[in-house]
Amino acid sequence: MIKNELTKTELKTSDFYYDLPTELIAQTPTTPRDHSRLLVVGKDGELQEKHFYDIIDYLNPNDTLVINDSRVIPARIYGEKVRPEGEFVSPASRIETLLLKQHKADSWEVLLRPAKKVKIGGKIEYEASLVGTVVDILEDGNRLVEFEYDKTKFSNIFEVLEKIGSMPLPPYITEKLEDKDRYQTVYARENGSAAAPTAGLHFTPELLEKIKEKGVAVVPVMLHVGLGTFRPVKAESITDHIMHSEFITVTKESADIINERRKKGGRIIAVGTTSCRTLESASDENGIVMPTEDNTGIFIYPGYKFKAIDGLITNFHLPESTLLMLVSAFSGKENIMNAYKYAVEQKYRFFSFGDAMLLL
Repeated sequence: MIKNELTKTELKTSDFYYDLPTELIAQTPTTPRDHSRLLVVGKDGELQEKHFYDIIDYLNPNDTLVINDSRVIPARIYGEKVRPEGEFVSPASRIETLLLKQHKADSWEVLLRPAKKVKIGGKIEYEASLVGTVVDILEDGNRLVEFEYDKTKFSNIFEVLEKIGSMPLPPYITEKLEDKDRYQTVYARENGSAAAPTAGLHFTPELLEKIKEKGVAVVPVMLHVGLGTFRPVKAESITDHIMHSEFITVTKESADIINERRKKGGRIIAVGTTSCRTLESASDENGIVMPTEDNTGIFIYPGYKFKAIDGLITNFHLPESTLLMLVSAFSGKENIMNAYKYAVEQKYRFFSFGDAMLLL
Protein backbone atom coordinates (compact mmCIF):
# COMPACT_ATOMS: atom_id res chain seq x y z
CA MET A 1 0.00 0.00 0.00
CA ILE A 2 1.26 3.44 -0.97
CA LYS A 3 1.42 6.05 1.79
CA ASN A 4 3.21 9.34 2.23
CA GLU A 5 5.57 10.23 5.03
CA LEU A 6 5.38 13.78 6.37
CA THR A 7 6.91 15.39 9.40
CA LYS A 8 4.61 16.31 12.25
CA THR A 9 2.67 19.52 11.87
CA GLU A 10 0.90 21.68 14.41
CA LEU A 11 -2.19 21.98 12.23
CA LYS A 12 -5.47 21.00 13.86
CA THR A 13 -8.57 19.69 12.15
CA SER A 14 -10.40 22.79 13.40
CA ASP A 15 -8.01 24.96 11.34
CA PHE A 16 -9.92 23.77 8.27
CA TYR A 17 -13.39 24.75 9.45
CA TYR A 18 -15.53 27.31 7.65
CA ASP A 19 -19.18 28.33 7.97
CA LEU A 20 -21.39 27.19 5.10
CA PRO A 21 -25.08 28.11 4.85
CA THR A 22 -27.14 24.99 4.12
CA GLU A 23 -28.76 26.62 1.10
CA LEU A 24 -25.37 26.70 -0.69
CA ILE A 25 -25.12 22.88 -0.75
CA ALA A 26 -26.08 22.03 -4.34
CA GLN A 27 -28.91 19.51 -4.53
CA THR A 28 -29.07 19.18 -8.32
CA PRO A 29 -26.43 19.38 -11.06
CA THR A 30 -26.07 22.41 -13.31
CA THR A 31 -27.43 22.09 -16.85
CA PRO A 32 -25.56 22.10 -19.19
CA ARG A 33 -22.71 20.52 -17.24
CA ASP A 34 -20.09 23.08 -18.28
CA HIS A 35 -22.21 26.10 -17.30
CA SER A 36 -21.33 25.85 -13.61
CA ARG A 37 -19.29 28.70 -12.16
CA LEU A 38 -15.50 28.46 -12.01
CA LEU A 39 -13.34 30.22 -9.43
CA VAL A 40 -9.73 30.47 -10.63
CA VAL A 41 -7.15 30.72 -7.83
CA GLY A 42 -3.70 31.93 -8.85
CA LYS A 43 -0.44 31.15 -7.06
CA ASP A 44 -0.61 34.51 -5.27
CA GLY A 45 -4.19 33.89 -4.20
CA GLU A 46 -5.67 36.18 -6.85
CA LEU A 47 -9.27 35.20 -7.69
CA GLN A 48 -11.02 35.29 -11.05
CA GLU A 49 -14.69 34.51 -11.64
CA LYS A 50 -15.45 32.50 -14.76
CA HIS A 51 -17.72 29.73 -16.04
CA PHE A 52 -16.43 26.19 -16.41
CA TYR A 53 -16.45 26.34 -20.21
CA ASP A 54 -13.82 29.13 -19.89
CA ILE A 55 -11.32 26.60 -18.57
CA ILE A 56 -9.99 26.06 -22.07
CA ASP A 57 -8.53 29.60 -21.94
CA TYR A 58 -6.26 28.54 -19.05
CA LEU A 59 -4.88 25.47 -20.82
CA ASN A 60 -1.81 25.54 -23.09
CA PRO A 61 -1.37 23.36 -26.20
CA ASN A 62 1.33 21.20 -24.58
CA ASP A 63 -0.54 20.64 -21.30
CA THR A 64 -2.00 17.34 -20.13
CA LEU A 65 -5.36 16.91 -18.43
CA VAL A 66 -5.37 13.78 -16.28
CA ILE A 67 -8.86 12.37 -15.70
CA ASN A 68 -10.13 9.58 -13.45
CA ASP A 69 -12.23 7.26 -15.63
CA SER A 70 -13.62 5.14 -12.79
CA ARG A 71 -17.36 4.57 -13.11
CA VAL A 72 -19.81 4.86 -10.21
CA ILE A 73 -21.83 1.70 -9.71
CA PRO A 74 -25.47 1.80 -8.51
CA ALA A 75 -24.15 0.36 -5.28
CA ARG A 76 -27.10 0.88 -2.92
CA ILE A 77 -29.46 -2.10 -2.71
CA TYR A 78 -32.16 -3.18 -0.25
CA GLY A 79 -32.91 -6.69 0.92
CA GLU A 80 -34.52 -8.77 3.63
CA LYS A 81 -32.69 -10.78 6.25
CA VAL A 82 -33.20 -14.53 5.80
CA ARG A 83 -34.61 -15.80 9.08
CA PRO A 84 -33.58 -19.22 10.42
CA GLU A 85 -36.54 -21.49 11.02
CA GLY A 86 -38.32 -20.64 14.27
CA GLU A 87 -36.72 -17.20 14.68
CA PHE A 88 -39.08 -14.31 15.47
CA VAL A 89 -39.64 -12.18 12.37
CA SER A 90 -39.29 -8.48 13.19
CA PRO A 91 -41.27 -6.11 10.97
CA ALA A 92 -38.09 -4.02 10.58
CA SER A 93 -36.11 -6.67 8.72
CA ARG A 94 -35.21 -4.51 5.70
CA ILE A 95 -31.45 -4.22 5.27
CA GLU A 96 -29.76 -1.41 3.32
CA THR A 97 -26.53 -2.55 1.69
CA LEU A 98 -23.91 -0.26 0.20
CA LEU A 99 -21.17 -1.98 -1.81
CA LEU A 100 -17.89 -0.19 -1.07
CA LYS A 101 -14.93 -2.18 -2.38
CA GLN A 102 -14.53 -5.29 -4.49
CA HIS A 103 -12.21 -7.90 -2.96
CA LYS A 104 -12.87 -10.67 -5.51
CA ALA A 105 -15.38 -10.96 -8.34
CA ASP A 106 -18.40 -11.54 -6.07
CA SER A 107 -16.82 -10.74 -2.69
CA TRP A 108 -17.36 -7.16 -1.50
CA GLU A 109 -16.72 -4.98 1.51
CA VAL A 110 -20.12 -3.49 2.30
CA LEU A 111 -21.81 -1.14 4.72
CA LEU A 112 -25.00 -2.63 6.22
CA ARG A 113 -27.76 -0.66 7.92
CA PRO A 114 -28.70 -1.85 10.48
CA ALA A 115 -25.50 -3.89 10.69
CA LYS A 116 -26.16 -5.55 14.06
CA LYS A 117 -29.10 -7.48 12.62
CA VAL A 118 -26.85 -9.64 10.43
CA LYS A 119 -24.14 -11.78 12.04
CA ILE A 120 -21.40 -13.83 10.34
CA GLY A 121 -23.14 -16.53 8.32
CA GLY A 122 -26.30 -14.47 8.03
CA LYS A 123 -27.95 -14.18 4.62
CA ILE A 124 -29.78 -11.33 2.91
CA GLU A 125 -32.13 -11.78 -0.04
CA TYR A 126 -32.47 -9.03 -2.65
CA GLU A 127 -34.38 -8.55 -5.88
CA ALA A 128 -33.34 -10.46 -9.01
CA SER A 129 -32.62 -13.53 -6.85
CA LEU A 130 -29.43 -11.96 -5.49
CA VAL A 131 -28.32 -13.44 -2.15
CA GLY A 132 -25.55 -12.10 0.08
CA THR A 133 -23.83 -14.03 2.89
CA VAL A 134 -21.82 -12.21 5.56
CA VAL A 135 -18.48 -14.02 5.81
CA ASP A 136 -16.49 -11.61 7.99
CA ILE A 137 -16.70 -8.45 10.11
CA LEU A 138 -13.86 -6.05 9.31
CA GLU A 139 -11.96 -3.80 11.72
CA ASP A 140 -14.02 -0.70 10.98
CA GLY A 141 -17.30 -2.58 11.37
CA ASN A 142 -17.96 -3.02 7.67
CA ARG A 143 -18.93 -6.51 6.49
CA LEU A 144 -17.36 -8.78 3.91
CA VAL A 145 -20.19 -10.30 1.87
CA GLU A 146 -20.18 -13.08 -0.73
CA PHE A 147 -22.88 -12.61 -3.36
CA GLU A 148 -24.65 -15.32 -5.37
CA TYR A 149 -26.88 -14.76 -8.40
CA ASP A 150 -28.14 -16.55 -11.49
CA LYS A 151 -25.13 -16.64 -13.82
CA THR A 152 -27.33 -17.76 -16.71
CA LYS A 153 -29.05 -14.35 -16.54
CA PHE A 154 -26.19 -12.09 -15.42
CA SER A 155 -22.55 -12.33 -16.49
CA ASN A 156 -21.32 -10.37 -13.44
CA ILE A 157 -22.59 -8.59 -10.36
CA PHE A 158 -22.44 -5.20 -12.06
CA GLU A 159 -25.26 -6.30 -14.37
CA VAL A 160 -27.33 -7.24 -11.31
CA LEU A 161 -26.66 -3.84 -9.73
CA GLU A 162 -27.69 -2.03 -12.91
CA LYS A 163 -31.05 -3.77 -12.62
CA ILE A 164 -31.78 -3.37 -8.90
CA GLY A 165 -29.37 -0.76 -7.49
CA SER A 166 -29.53 2.99 -7.01
CA MET A 167 -26.79 5.62 -7.07
CA PRO A 168 -25.08 6.11 -3.68
CA LEU A 169 -25.49 9.88 -3.46
CA PRO A 170 -23.73 11.61 -0.55
CA PRO A 171 -25.87 12.18 2.57
CA TYR A 172 -25.95 15.95 2.06
CA ILE A 173 -27.91 15.49 -1.20
CA THR A 174 -31.52 14.98 -0.18
CA GLU A 175 -33.30 15.52 -3.49
CA LYS A 176 -33.94 12.59 -5.81
CA LEU A 177 -31.66 12.38 -8.85
CA GLU A 178 -33.88 12.07 -11.90
CA ASP A 179 -31.10 11.07 -14.32
CA LYS A 180 -28.49 8.79 -12.71
CA ASP A 181 -26.06 9.57 -15.54
CA ARG A 182 -25.66 13.05 -14.07
CA TYR A 183 -23.74 11.47 -11.18
CA GLN A 184 -21.37 10.00 -13.75
CA THR A 185 -18.61 11.66 -15.77
CA VAL A 186 -19.05 11.53 -19.53
CA TYR A 187 -15.80 9.55 -19.77
CA ALA A 188 -16.55 7.01 -17.00
CA ARG A 189 -15.34 3.57 -18.09
CA GLU A 190 -14.43 0.99 -15.43
CA ASN A 191 -16.99 0.00 -12.78
CA GLY A 192 -15.86 0.27 -9.19
CA SER A 193 -16.53 3.63 -7.48
CA ALA A 194 -18.96 4.15 -4.61
CA ALA A 195 -18.95 7.91 -5.25
CA ALA A 196 -18.28 10.08 -8.27
CA PRO A 197 -14.96 11.84 -8.95
CA THR A 198 -17.01 15.03 -8.98
CA ALA A 199 -14.56 17.51 -10.54
CA GLY A 200 -15.03 15.63 -13.81
CA LEU A 201 -18.81 16.08 -13.79
CA HIS A 202 -18.40 19.55 -15.35
CA PHE A 203 -16.97 18.29 -18.64
CA THR A 204 -19.11 17.73 -21.74
CA PRO A 205 -17.97 15.70 -24.76
CA GLU A 206 -17.96 18.94 -26.79
CA LEU A 207 -15.73 20.79 -24.30
CA LEU A 208 -13.31 17.86 -24.14
CA GLU A 209 -13.13 17.80 -27.93
CA LYS A 210 -12.31 21.52 -28.06
CA ILE A 211 -9.61 21.02 -25.44
CA LYS A 212 -8.04 18.22 -27.49
CA GLU A 213 -8.22 20.32 -30.66
CA LYS A 214 -6.18 22.97 -28.85
CA GLY A 215 -3.39 20.43 -28.44
CA VAL A 216 -4.03 19.41 -24.84
CA ALA A 217 -3.71 15.68 -24.14
CA VAL A 218 -6.52 14.08 -22.12
CA VAL A 219 -5.07 11.06 -20.33
CA PRO A 220 -6.92 8.58 -18.08
CA VAL A 221 -5.84 7.10 -14.77
CA MET A 222 -8.13 5.23 -12.40
CA LEU A 223 -8.97 5.48 -8.71
CA HIS A 224 -12.05 3.70 -7.42
CA VAL A 225 -13.58 6.20 -5.02
CA GLY A 226 -14.65 4.78 -1.66
CA LEU A 227 -16.99 6.30 0.89
CA GLY A 228 -13.95 7.08 3.02
CA THR A 229 -13.82 10.21 0.85
CA PHE A 230 -16.75 11.53 2.93
CA ARG A 231 -15.53 10.20 6.27
CA PRO A 232 -15.08 13.12 8.68
CA VAL A 233 -11.72 13.75 10.32
CA LYS A 234 -12.42 13.15 14.02
CA ALA A 235 -8.85 13.44 15.29
CA GLU A 236 -7.91 16.78 16.87
CA SER A 237 -4.50 16.75 15.16
CA ILE A 238 -4.67 16.01 11.45
CA THR A 239 -1.65 13.69 11.64
CA ASP A 240 -3.63 11.33 13.88
CA HIS A 241 -6.23 10.72 11.17
CA ILE A 242 -6.12 7.27 9.55
CA MET A 243 -6.65 7.63 5.82
CA HIS A 244 -8.86 5.21 3.92
CA SER A 245 -7.28 3.19 1.12
CA GLU A 246 -8.45 3.11 -2.49
CA PHE A 247 -7.39 1.07 -5.51
CA ILE A 248 -5.51 2.90 -8.27
CA THR A 249 -4.27 2.04 -11.75
CA VAL A 250 -1.89 3.95 -14.02
CA THR A 251 -1.18 2.16 -17.29
CA LYS A 252 2.22 2.30 -18.99
CA GLU A 253 0.61 4.13 -21.91
CA SER A 254 -0.76 6.87 -19.66
CA ALA A 255 2.49 7.16 -17.69
CA ASP A 256 4.53 7.47 -20.89
CA ILE A 257 2.33 10.24 -22.30
CA ILE A 258 2.38 12.22 -19.04
CA ASN A 259 6.15 11.92 -18.62
CA GLU A 260 6.92 12.75 -22.27
CA ARG A 261 4.74 15.86 -22.35
CA ARG A 262 6.07 17.12 -19.05
CA LYS A 263 9.63 16.61 -20.31
CA LYS A 264 8.74 18.96 -23.18
CA GLY A 265 7.58 21.67 -20.78
CA GLY A 266 3.87 20.90 -20.60
CA ARG A 267 1.97 21.21 -17.36
CA ILE A 268 0.12 18.30 -15.73
CA ILE A 269 -3.37 19.38 -14.64
CA ALA A 270 -5.20 16.85 -12.45
CA VAL A 271 -8.97 16.71 -12.81
CA GLY A 272 -10.04 16.18 -9.22
CA THR A 273 -8.40 15.17 -5.98
CA THR A 274 -8.68 11.51 -7.01
CA SER A 275 -6.49 12.04 -10.09
CA CYS A 276 -4.12 14.11 -7.96
CA ARG A 277 -3.80 11.40 -5.31
CA THR A 278 -3.29 8.77 -8.02
CA LEU A 279 -0.47 10.70 -9.71
CA GLU A 280 1.25 11.62 -6.46
CA SER A 281 1.06 7.97 -5.35
CA ALA A 282 2.43 6.66 -8.64
CA SER A 283 5.33 9.09 -9.08
CA ASP A 284 8.91 8.88 -7.85
CA GLU A 285 10.80 11.67 -6.06
CA ASN A 286 11.61 13.32 -9.41
CA GLY A 287 7.96 13.45 -10.45
CA ILE A 288 8.28 10.61 -12.96
CA VAL A 289 4.97 8.75 -13.10
CA MET A 290 5.35 4.98 -12.96
CA PRO A 291 2.90 2.31 -14.18
CA THR A 292 1.04 1.34 -11.02
CA GLU A 293 -1.64 -1.05 -9.82
CA ASP A 294 -1.94 -0.84 -6.05
CA ASN A 295 -3.90 0.48 -3.07
CA THR A 296 -3.07 3.97 -1.92
CA GLY A 297 -3.60 5.52 1.49
CA ILE A 298 -1.79 8.75 0.66
CA PHE A 299 -2.85 11.66 2.89
CA ILE A 300 -1.93 15.06 1.49
CA TYR A 301 -2.02 18.07 3.81
CA PRO A 302 -0.02 21.32 4.18
CA GLY A 303 3.68 20.53 4.25
CA TYR A 304 3.42 18.01 1.42
CA LYS A 305 5.71 18.66 -1.58
CA PHE A 306 3.88 17.93 -4.84
CA LYS A 307 5.89 15.94 -7.35
CA ALA A 308 3.60 15.14 -10.26
CA ILE A 309 1.03 17.90 -10.80
CA ASP A 310 1.17 21.58 -11.75
CA GLY A 311 -2.52 22.43 -11.54
CA LEU A 312 -5.75 21.07 -10.10
CA ILE A 313 -9.42 21.23 -11.07
CA THR A 314 -11.63 20.56 -8.09
CA ASN A 315 -14.99 21.21 -6.48
CA PHE A 316 -15.62 22.91 -3.13
CA HIS A 317 -15.12 20.46 -0.27
CA LEU A 318 -16.64 19.85 3.16
CA PRO A 319 -15.28 21.72 6.18
CA GLU A 320 -12.54 19.85 8.08
CA SER A 321 -12.25 17.23 5.31
CA THR A 322 -9.10 15.56 4.00
CA LEU A 323 -9.93 17.00 0.56
CA LEU A 324 -9.92 20.56 1.90
CA MET A 325 -6.55 19.77 3.48
CA LEU A 326 -5.27 18.52 0.12
CA VAL A 327 -6.20 21.67 -1.81
CA SER A 328 -4.77 23.75 1.04
CA ALA A 329 -1.49 21.89 0.60
CA PHE A 330 -1.48 22.74 -3.10
CA SER A 331 -2.48 26.42 -3.07
CA GLY A 332 -1.62 27.39 0.49
CA LYS A 333 -4.02 27.25 3.42
CA GLU A 334 -4.51 31.01 3.63
CA ASN A 335 -5.24 31.30 -0.11
CA ILE A 336 -7.77 28.46 0.00
CA MET A 337 -9.58 29.65 3.12
CA ASN A 338 -9.80 33.15 1.62
CA ALA A 339 -11.16 31.67 -1.63
CA TYR A 340 -13.78 29.67 0.28
CA LYS A 341 -14.82 32.76 2.25
CA TYR A 342 -15.22 34.64 -1.04
CA ALA A 343 -17.17 31.74 -2.59
CA VAL A 344 -19.61 31.71 0.34
CA GLU A 345 -20.07 35.47 0.08
CA GLN A 346 -20.71 35.23 -3.68
CA LYS A 347 -23.09 32.29 -3.17
CA TYR A 348 -21.21 29.67 -5.14
CA ARG A 349 -22.74 26.19 -5.06
CA PHE A 350 -20.85 23.68 -2.91
CA PHE A 351 -19.95 19.96 -2.88
CA SER A 352 -20.67 17.18 -5.39
CA PHE A 353 -23.17 18.97 -7.68
CA GLY A 354 -21.68 22.39 -6.99
CA ASP A 355 -19.34 24.78 -8.78
CA ALA A 356 -15.65 24.27 -9.55
CA MET A 357 -12.22 25.73 -8.81
CA LEU A 358 -9.10 25.84 -10.96
CA LEU A 359 -5.94 25.98 -8.83
CA LEU A 360 -2.79 27.09 -10.61
